[in-house]
Amino acid sequence: MVYLTRQEHFNAAHKLFNPKWSKERNEEVFGLCANENWHGHNYDLYVTVKGEPDADTGFLYDVKKLSQLVKQHVIDKLDHKNLNMDVDFMKDKMCSTENLAIAIWQQLAPHLPVEVQLHSIKLYETPRIYVEYFG
Repeated sequence: MVYLTRQEHFNAAHKLFNPKWSKERNEEVFGLCANENWHGHNYDLYVTVKGEPDADTGFLYDVKKLSQLVKQHVIDKLDHKNLNMDVDFMKDKMCSTENLAIAIWQQLAPHLPVEVQLHSIKLYETPRIYVEYFG
C-alpha cells in the first residue's frame, strides 16, 4: 500500500458559539474563539490517499488531478469565506476544526476514483494545533 499526500492552503473566518447557551457560557467554553466579530485562521490542509501504483505510470494517482479535486470541492468553497455563514456544507454545524475536517472528508471521498481511497485529512488550524480524521 502506498500513501500519497497533497498539501493545500486556505484562509477562513469562523466563530465558535452554541446558540443554546448564554454569551457568558460561550465565552467561558470557547474563550476568544467566541468573539462576536469572528476570527480567522490560515489553514493548512493535507489530503492523503492510498492504493497501489499503476503499472504503466508508476503513479498511485495523478497529483495534478488530486489538486484539482481538492480545489474544486474544498478550497474554492472555503478560501476567504466565513465558515459559519458562507459554506453550505458547514451549515448548522459547530465550526470547529474537528467538524471541518470531517466535512472536508465528506466533500472529497465521493469524487475519488475507485482505485484510490481517501486515507486521511490532516487540518492545521495553527502551527501548533491540528486535527487528523481517518473516516
